Amino acid sequence: MFPMSAKDLSRIPVEDLTEAQAAAELARLSREIAEHDARYYQEDAPIISDAEYDALRARNAAIEARFPALVRPDSPSRRVGAAPAGRFPKVRHAVPMLSLDNAFSEGDVRDFVERIRRFLRLGDAPIDFVAEPKIDGLSLSLRYERGVLVAGATRGDGSIGEDVTANVKTLADVPHRLAGTHVPAICEVRGEVYMTKSAFLALNERQAAAGEPVFANPRNAAAGSLRQKDPAVTASRPLGFFAYAWGEMSEMPAGTQSGMTEWFAACGFKTNPLMRLCHSVDELLAFHREMELKRGALDYDIDGVVYKVDRIDWQERLGYVSRSPRWAVAHKFPAEKATTVVKAIDIQVGRTGALTPVAKLEPVTVGGVVVQNATLHNEDEIARKDVRIGDTVVIQRAGDVIPQVLGVVLEKRPAHAQPFQFPRRCPCSLHTPVVRERTASGAEGAVARCSGEFACPYQRIEHLRHFVSRRAFDIEGLGEKQIAFFYAQGWLKEPADIFTLEERNESIRLQEQEGYGEVSVRNLFRAINARREIPLERFIYALGIRHVGETTARALARGYGSWQAFYDACLKLAHGDQETRQEMDALDQIGDTVIDALEAYFREPHNRRIVERLTKQVRIRDAERPARDSRIAGKTVVFTGTLEQMTREEAKALAERLGAKVAGSVSKNTDFVVAGPGAGSKLAKARELGVTVLSEDEWLALTKQG
Repeated sequence: MFPMSAKDLSRIPVEDLTEAQAAAELARLSREIAEHDARYYQEDAPIISDAEYDALRARNAAIEARFPALVRPDSPSRRVGAAPAGRFPKVRHAVPMLSLDNAFSEGDVRDFVERIRRFLRLGDAPIDFVAEPKIDGLSLSLRYERGVLVAGATRGDGSIGEDVTANVKTLADVPHRLAGTHVPAICEVRGEVYMTKSAFLALNERQAAAGEPVFANPRNAAAGSLRQKDPAVTASRPLGFFAYAWGEMSEMPAGTQSGMTEWFAACGFKTNPLMRLCHSVDELLAFHREMELKRGALDYDIDGVVYKVDRIDWQERLGYVSRSPRWAVAHKFPAEKATTVVKAIDIQVGRTGALTPVAKLEPVTVGGVVVQNATLHNEDEIARKDVRIGDTVVIQRAGDVIPQVLGVVLEKRPAHAQPFQFPRRCPCSLHTPVVRERTASGAEGAVARCSGEFACPYQRIEHLRHFVSRRAFDIEGLGEKQIAFFYAQGWLKEPADIFTLEERNESIRLQEQEGYGEVSVRNLFRAINARREIPLERFIYALGIRHVGETTARALARGYGSWQAFYDACLKLAHGDQETRQEMDALDQIGDTVIDALEAYFREPHNRRIVERLTKQVRIRDAERPARDSRIAGKTVVFTGTLEQMTREEAKALAERLGAKVAGSVSKNTDFVVAGPGAGSKLAKARELGVTVLSEDEWLALTKQG
């Protein structure tokens, strides 16, 4: 009997998992959550609901609580958001912008309050909380020096965000100079950028009238509007800002959360008038029920209520755990649902050949948005839910993303309802066979893929679209329609063809094609030539290798430094070199799944030819080396155990800033192991290999010498 597939493992209750199963689940959850973080924070285009995302994080946390020794270096519990997308300069937050833990029930809220009581040893003493609607927008940090706005930054991955200062200065709700008499020399005001529902509808009407793409929801519209390259576009969009938090402060104007809110208002910021000071758990829950009833009538989207301990000295005592504060929690609303009819089921073929079934629905309004499509995920999911064409189904849409089909209303099934036959051949023109891949253990995977690889037109087109996408080569003027058209004409078959278009234009005569002219063609070639030089991390990401997303590409670039070093390592991998595999496995955030994907990609001669032709057309910049003159520059460092003077992420950031490479495991190439209380197998491995072991104090002293 074959071992369980990843999908089967995901259905096992946490309390029933073996240690081996738990380790496999944590690896899967880390990859999946990282991908969803990138789609939400970098692309403003999430593909799962808030409820699904929260469930993934909750399962990860529960497994880690049961198996603390299995917590991964790349665990979602240790990171916030996703790295900046690269369109704007990066800004390091003086104080990290963390996210909040979630509560999904009244019991969760009562547990949250009891944990605070136990931590502070309050007994039955009253605790005041500030309760406020959780705005569904984009987090923003505003830095003021001597009362003047000097910088605005998005949250990014919590440590590093995007510099959107020029755009922020166009927002009417953001004062350029703080009012009031008690203004600290340095203060960072934080809050949420949002767009009202009425403004969103009006914006979409203007977009449609101008022939421009419309936005899916107010949150995406707000995020996309704030992150425009041209501040004039941001200025034309109706964005609002609610202030509710702070970062670095040279002095505190108030001693309570409610007092800080009053101070924000005195400085000229808009604060949410629905905020309320609550004195008991029952008052918190009553406020949540009240907001849920008011939710539909509000002119802005909210997806829950946030509770914060009012006293700031108590907040400081409570501190933080991993990626979130102990003194605050987000009490989420239940997902929104509706029923509609499945008119058809279509198959979409993605860049990696994955066939995804999509239900085409009778249009239905859910949460103020008209929904016509819902994902059915894969063949097994259709069979499990027994979804048929003609069925009435319950759909869920939470977080304003692509809805999912929750189930079938069997009592409404018509006699003519047709079971869906999942295709055994790809719907592309080649009709290549569809295969269900098997895992390394031999179990059948859930995803069905076209076996045509680059021969499959859908995959070739999707690879090309990925290559020119914003987070890859970001070639302006080469969008989905242009890629599809050029491919159909036979002008683009692989990435290198993009950079030879201009020299082939004498025969192509692009300027004579409909929609093009001398100016637009000249602009396209200028945009292509402007991307002939690219950072290593973006180049690796642009190749579209399975399991190599932006975060992984950055880790690989940082680990190898240059394209030649990375390429040589991948060629050695393809030839089965185990020492190279071990060296790559030691890199932070790189594991077997990524290494297997790189090995498979570069083992294929067709892929190597594509890459080699491409590298003749572009110049790949080496990865940035933050520092070269420190005592630890060029050294490989591993952190293990509990750090007491800074978080693990802060320690990693410090090491990388000083030019060191942070690895996730100890090997003969490790220079230093920094060991705190609770250090285990990594410390033992370091001693076995004779690697230098440092205490946290010794490590900090070494960094200061650098």
